[in-house]
Amino acid sequence: MTELGLRYQAIVDRIATAATSHNRAVDDLTVVVVTKNNPHQLVLDLLNLGSRDFGENRDQEAAPKAKQIALESDKSFNWHFIGQLQTNKVKSVLEYAHFLHSLDRSSLLDELKKRTIDREVPLRVFVQVNLTDDPERGGVAASDLMAFSERVLDSPGLELVGLMGVGGLAVAPEGEFEKLAILSQEIQKLAPSAAGLSMGMSGDFETAIAYGATHLRIGTAITGNRPN
Repeated sequence: MTELGLRYQAIVDRIATAATSHNRAVDDLTVVVVTKNNPHQLVLDLLNLGSRDFGENRDQEAAPKAKQIALESDKSFNWHFIGQLQTNKVKSVLEYAHFLHSLDRSSLLDELKKRTIDREVPLRVFVQVNLTDDPERGGVAASDLMAFSERVLDSPGLELVGLMGVGGLAVAPEGEFEKLAILSQEIQKLAPSAAGLSMGMSGDFETAIAYGATHLRIGTAITGNRPN
């Protein structure tokens, strides 16, 4: 098995162990392999290993990569846009993304709503929540979350999947994950199906599983060190 295959399988095994430890079903967890700064061949290799969800955070890299993969593979999989999305990039991102993890402000919601109104398959979105007191960290404030989520639910071209959290720097992840899990319970009173929690990365995904994560954004633990 290749080094990539060994890393991928090691993460799959660790996720299965963590899920069992916390009475979670492995099938309820989605591993989003963050492939930014890696060539499209890595995605092709991961597809052959069984991976079906890939995350990118810059449209200028993701768009050509998505087009190349479409030419070279007929496998079905999902692109997840996980970075801050500028409104002038929405049209491009909608051409390939199946999920958006970073719906973080009203201006972006307005642009998405306008451009997805005739979309046959809704764009699946996570509302990004700012779990800190610092407005510069980005994301919807917890106090505005219910009203913002109602606006998402009123957008026919969007499907509210759940929440994604942005925590503080140098903060223990347990508290942040717990905050997001509590907010998720509130959102589910509006939309019972919006139970998704996009949280957990290479260094803390096992902890995230304990707090109810459904989508794990894992990069270097699978891909290895990225090329410069």
